[in-house]
Amino acid sequence: MTRKSVIGYGGAALLGGAAAGVGAGVGLLFGAITWEAIRGARPLDDGPDDQLASPAERVAGIVLTADGTRLNVVTYGPSAREQADRDVIVFVHGWTCTTEYWNPQLNHLLAGSSGDRTVVAYDQRGHGRSELGTRKLSVDILGQDLDAVLSQVVPPGRKAVLVGHSMGGMTIMSWAQQFPDRVAQIASSVVLVSTAAADVVQNIDVLPQVFPRYTTPFRPLVTKMITSTPIPLPRTAVGHRVAHYATLGPDARVAHVNFVDDLVCNCSARARAGWGSAMGKLNVTSGLRNLTVPVTVVVGSADRLTPPAHADFMAEMLRHNGTLRDYVTYDGVGHMLSIEAEDDFNILLDKVLAEISPIS
Repeated sequence: MTRKSVIGYGGAALLGGAAAGVGAGVGLLFGAITWEAIRGARPLDDGPDDQLASPAERVAGIVLTADGTRLNVVTYGPSAREQADRDVIVFVHGWTCTTEYWNPQLNHLLAGSSGDRTVVAYDQRGHGRSELGTRKLSVDILGQDLDAVLSQVVPPGRKAVLVGHSMGGMTIMSWAQQFPDRVAQIASSVVLVSTAAADVVQNIDVLPQVFPRYTTPFRPLVTKMITSTPIPLPRTAVGHRVAHYATLGPDARVAHVNFVDDLVCNCSARARAGWGSAMGKLNVTSGLRNLTVPVTVVVGSADRLTPPAHADFMAEMLRHNGTLRDYVTYDGVGHMLSIEAEDDFNILLDKVLAEISPIS
């Protein structure tokens, strides 16, 4: 055997050993997430939640984006052209969700004093009934799609209250980053729920902290794999526990865990991975700065996907700019905040709407 071949075999062995080490570290961390989920708190089984049902009265429509992708848009209550003295409410859902994520808010608004408002929700590209399109997914596309929706559902001279959860909040900031002149023209108020302006994938907090030091370098790799690997998510008992652990607080209800698990599992693997990868490059900080209307920031203290540090950063920037309306933290609540804390969030939403004067 020549010296060259010895070096070659040695190099291969070294690479193989490194790969095995990476595999062991990654596998250990994945196993740790599952173990934490299985041994964690059990959800409260207190029966169904009627607020999760989809409202019966709604009108489905289509918005064509600049590249011809068809987005599913649903309108509740009177049409915006019929109701000329109230701002439109536009809900923007997050990663792996659909318009149904907002069912607790839709049912609340339609049943209460805001029932005469026009309420709009749409499926983000690749989610629900919206097409994925052919463009490479990016955070910029999120804002461009929102602008296409707003152009169709908000009549000229009217304004809208924008409510975004998780990737939906990022969508609103992306829109403001690309269309700064449209913010004051269209938005009357903004509510950012369980979201982030930058470095979202890098700061996901689903990995147990008490672990051997040698696993530290593998943590970013694991979070990247979780968010951007296009694998199907079958409905299993373990998957149900992981959904609870990752997306809701320890005291969540069974009805809420079931609902969230269904939303996530129904999202196509391709869309989930594509948007997960796109969010790995998130930086819409200038968009946050461009929100020149009152902004409410809301987060749960037990949010593992967008930990409170993100909300702290956003609130501080908005406070410095003089546009922070309020910063609210719900104790013990996880990422799917407007489901888990639906009653408290609905009260907050009512207060935001009450501060907006009807058009004279």
